[in-house]
Amino acid sequence: MSDRLPVPVPDRNLAAGLPTSSADEESMRGLICHVGRLLHEAGLIQGTAGSISLRLSANFLLATPPGYAKGFLQPEHILRIVFSPERPGNPWQTDTALARDLDAHVECYRSRPDVRAVIQAQPPIAVALTLAGVTMRSCVVPEAIVLLGLTPTAAYSPPGSESLREAVRVLSAAHDALLIAHQGALTLGPDLWQAYLRMEVLEHTASVLHRAAQLGPIQTLSPEQVAPLLELRRQLGYWHPGDEDRFCEMCGVCGEED
Repeated sequence: MSDRLPVPVPDRNLAAGLPTSSADEESMRGLICHVGRLLHEAGLIQGTAGSISLRLSANFLLATPPGYAKGFLQPEHILRIVFSPERPGNPWQTDTALARDLDAHVECYRSRPDVRAVIQAQPPIAVALTLAGVTMRSCVVPEAIVLLGLTPTAAYSPPGSESLREAVRVLSAAHDALLIAHQGALTLGPDLWQAYLRMEVLEHTASVLHRAAQLGPIQTLSPEQVAPLLELRRQLGYWHPGDEDRFCEMCGVCGEED
């Protein structure tokens, strides 16, 4: 299985035969537009919903504009926003549309200095699982265990609300993917490709869970089967503080040290 997994940054693009990442602003604008098209074509966003952001530097974000279909953006549409993670409040306090789109992104950047990109989307099957009360905090799909860990679901809160910001602030500190009941999903990454790939894996895992539930009781992996997957998760650099307790509680793999 390990040969199908992304290799750690910065070698992943080279291993996949893709050009290496560039930090210049124009190429990052183009990359955001490209990822928006991929999300649209994969059915992970709809209408004008969804948002993408990328941390251009210590004090600037690039982000998709509110009210635009993210699958049809051009580089000139992408916003450049002044941002300081140490400063309380938001950089767009009088812009309610921008706050509604990007408040959750800001909380991710503030809680995770390692994060350089955030995607908020509406993967339909993953969102449907939140409506049905089906958890994704389970050890079923090996790739999801390695790449995503145990994906939590935040209770529904209105977009742009303080309760939603608080939930994202807490959950993003120790997770690379999270669901918001009835609304959508957030994925985080050290670059935009990683954030996008995590959104794909999240929806694929939700689809597997959905189809399996229609066929019969879902068979989870045993602790003995999960343990080597967790070792691979560590080796790839995806391990987070608290993973030991979470995998002990949900999957029965206990006794390892962080």
